[in-house]
Amino acid sequence: MGRDFRMKNKIGIGLIGLGTVGSGVVDILRRNGDLIRRRLGVPVEIVRIVRKDTNKSLPAGLSPEVITTDIREVIENPDVDIVVEVIGGFEPAKGYILQAIENGKHVVTANKALLAVSGEELYRAASRRGVDLYFEGSVCGGIPIIKAIREGLSANRIESIYGIVNGTSNFIMTKMTREGKGFEEALRETQALGYAEADPALDIEGIDAAHKLAILVNIAFGTPVDFKAIYTEGISGISPVDIRYATELNYRVKLLAIAKMRAGCIEARVHPTMVPNSHLIATVEGIFNAVYITGDAVGPTLFYGRGAGDLPTGSAVAGDILDVARNILTGNSGRVPPAAFREEGRVPLRIMDINEIESMYYFRFTVQDKPSVLSRISGILGDHQISIASVIQKGRSDGGNVPLVMMTHEAVERNVKSALEEINRLDAVSEKTTMIRVEEGK
Repeated sequence: MGRDFRMKNKIGIGLIGLGTVGSGVVDILRRNGDLIRRRLGVPVEIVRIVRKDTNKSLPAGLSPEVITTDIREVIENPDVDIVVEVIGGFEPAKGYILQAIENGKHVVTANKALLAVSGEELYRAASRRGVDLYFEGSVCGGIPIIKAIREGLSANRIESIYGIVNGTSNFIMTKMTREGKGFEEALRETQALGYAEADPALDIEGIDAAHKLAILVNIAFGTPVDFKAIYTEGISGISPVDIRYATELNYRVKLLAIAKMRAGCIEARVHPTMVPNSHLIATVEGIFNAVYITGDAVGPTLFYGRGAGDLPTGSAVAGDILDVARNILTGNSGRVPPAAFREEGRVPLRIMDINEIESMYYFRFTVQDKPSVLSRISGILGDHQISIASVIQKGRSDGGNVPLVMMTHEAVERNVKSALEEINRLDAVSEKTTMIRVEEGK
C-alpha cells in the first residue's frame, strides 16, 4: 500500500520532461504557489526534473539544481510524493510510470496514447499498489472532462458522447468552412501558425482523437477498450464542395469522436460528421475543443475550452497534482479508481463494428445529366432499405456531369456501403460517391 503522508509539511513533485506541457506545469506551480498553499495547507515543491538536455534554458524561477538526467532521482527519491510524466509516447514513459508505481509513488500523466493502448495495465498496477493515477491532461487540455465523468457525473448512466477533441483538425475544418480553402492549403496555413506538426498524421487522420475517445469510453462506460476496435477516419478526404453543400443544408462538418450505448454494446468511432448548425457543438471553431455528454439524469451537458498548449494542459496536470496531494494529506489515496469504476464493477462490453451502426448519411453523386438517373439511384437505395430525406440537384458542369446530393434518414452502415458499391458501378455515375455520416447529436 502507499505510504501514510498525513503528517507531511510539503508535497514533493518529480517531473519527467520539461517540454511544452512540463514548462506549463512549472510556470503554474510557481506563479500560483501561494494560492496552492492556501488551498492545500502545505506547499507543492518541485524536487527533481528529469531532462535529456541539461544545456537548454530553464523556465523563469527554476533552479538548475533540480535538473537531472538520472530517472532514479525521481522514481526512487524518498522526497518525491508524486511523479508527473509529460514526455509522451510509449517507451520509456510506460516503464517509468510502472517503476514509479511499484516504488509507491502516485502518478500524474498527460499521455493519451499510452493510456489508450496500455491503460489497463497501468490502472491495475496503481490499484494493486494502492496509489493514485490521474490523467486529466490526456484529454482536451484544460477542459476538466475526466474529472467531470469520474466524479461530477458518476451517478449518471452515460448515454452518448460527442467530442471535438483535436484542435488541429478543428482549426483546419474552420478555415475550410469560413474561407473556402481546400484541405492541403488549410493544412499548410495551420502548420505555418504552429497549430499542426510537420508530420500531422496523428491529428488529421483521427488517431489522436481515437486515443482520447478510448479513454473517455473506458471511464464513461466502465469497460476495457481495445483501441484497435475504434473505427477511425480522418479529414484529408473532405472537399470544399461538400462543406458548401453542408452549409446549404444548414450543417457543419466536424471531426467528431462519438460514443453511444446501444443495447448493451458500445458505438465508438471517429470520423468527419455533419452536425446541424443549431447544435452547440457546431459553433465550436478554431483550436477549441468541446465534449457534449448526455446522462440519463442530468441530460445534455457541454464542456468547452482550449484543448492543447502549455498552460491549458499544464492547468489540467497541476489540477491533478492538487487532487492527488489532497488524497495524500487526508490518507485517502485510491478514493477514486483510475478508470472510475471499481475493478469488480467493470464489465467488458463489445465495441460495435462500424458496419453495424445506424446513422443518417449525406451522399454526393457525380452523374451524367440523363433522364432516369435519379430514379435508378433512388431505386437501389430503396432496395437496401435506405430512405431519402432530401435531394439537391444542380445545373450541368463543363463535363456534362452534375452533382446530385442526397440526405437520408437513419440507415444501417452495411446497407449503405452495399448500395454505394452498386451505384458506383452504374455507367451514369462518373466518380466515386462521397459519403459523410450525419448526427443530430441528441
